[in-house]
Amino acid sequence: MVETGLTFPDRGPKPAAVTMIYGGILVLVVGLFFGIRAIGEGLQPGTHITVSHPKSAPGQHGQLPDVLISLVTIMVAARVFGTLFQRFGQPRVIGEVVAGIVIGPSLLGRIAPVVTATLLPTPAIPVLEVLAQLGVILYMFLVGLELNSGLLRSRAHTTIAISHASIVLPFLLGALLALAAYTRYAPQGVDFTSFALFLGVAMAITAFPVLARILTDLKIEQSALGVIALSCAAADDVTAWCLLAFVVGIAKADLSASLMTTMMSLGYIALMFVVVRPLLARVTSVSRSKELTAWLLVGVIASAFATEKIGIHAIFGAFLLGAIIPHDSETARSFRLKLEDVVSILLLPAFFAITGARTQIGLVSQPSDWLFCGLIILVATLGKFGGTVAAARATGLDWRTSSSLGVLMNTRGLMELIVLNIGLDLGVISPTLFAMMVLMALATTIATTPILKWLSPETTIRST
Repeated sequence: MVETGLTFPDRGPKPAAVTMIYGGILVLVVGLFFGIRAIGEGLQPGTHITVSHPKSAPGQHGQLPDVLISLVTIMVAARVFGTLFQRFGQPRVIGEVVAGIVIGPSLLGRIAPVVTATLLPTPAIPVLEVLAQLGVILYMFLVGLELNSGLLRSRAHTTIAISHASIVLPFLLGALLALAAYTRYAPQGVDFTSFALFLGVAMAITAFPVLARILTDLKIEQSALGVIALSCAAADDVTAWCLLAFVVGIAKADLSASLMTTMMSLGYIALMFVVVRPLLARVTSVSRSKELTAWLLVGVIASAFATEKIGIHAIFGAFLLGAIIPHDSETARSFRLKLEDVVSILLLPAFFAITGARTQIGLVSQPSDWLFCGLIILVATLGKFGGTVAAARATGLDWRTSSSLGVLMNTRGLMELIVLNIGLDLGVISPTLFAMMVLMALATTIATTPILKWLSPETTIRST
């Protein structure tokens, strides 16, 4: 471990002051958003944009040779690009995402479509989509297992203040950006409220797992900066997923139905924390059997199914179950050991490949499109960095620590891709905007490590 010399205050603001500040911020944010909404509701979405979901031809499902060659292609590309990017000090996940784009229609599909058709046959796509979704479900369960609630409680005031500021500002800037994007990039039939809410949430995401990997590679995960960054990212993730669940409910139905979905979601969360969590704490403390592992895996799938039926995404159920299992239990450690390699080597690369296949960079063809893509990157960066730095300074952190924290909270990576895929599946965003947002996620995540090393030159990348 390398200490960075960054400072961290022992005490945060008084609870009463925090309550008053948050009350004022909440009123201000709601008022500003409804002002933006009032302007945006008078706009019309892009008349030339339609979102289609191609169906597979009959009899194409379950063709084993096609699936196997696709998996081999995906795994090889993911390992090659992941290793390459890791050698340049980047998280492996970035290389794996780029691998998906390279073997998709944006590059290989354009240069050598016959090769792409051979290595990624069309009949295999439906099966890969199922594997990708299963991989994301299990991955989010593992993210929940890594969530250290004790870490959140120990830095509660500072963590919540910085985390929520890093959500509020990019959310509002994303909603403002929706005013410019709606008429050109919104699919037909999508109301402005759903579009603005989704764009705001997409701008507010921080990738907790990728951030953790960066901190580990830099050997500062136990430093003052590392502890506060992990705490803020964890709180950020929880808040962002709750916001996304609400947005998904609104996008799927009318307002009354979305409120019902929200109430059912809150009820399910309460059930998990009040009933299931104590039961799991008792069971995991006395049993380490394979039978328990099997039943918990059943629980992951069942919880994912429950949230999907409620009206939010299956990943929320998986994440929630992981979050309520005791973080430091033998069961949690055993699950991570058993699932991590299978998920990261086999299942998640399938998700990256599907994301790459959906990312048609060729759709960003006009100079105005590239300018708007640059604007998205600028807004996303300024929102995350500015909100984080302002809140960090207000809680007593020095400029260097605050700036480093702002850079770290701008990490998006895999979590952003999951959110974007949900938006594309729901038809809330167009393929063109999807491609722009993927490029934004890659750019902000790639920039994290070199900028952080510039701010703290004493940090070194761990060779892996």
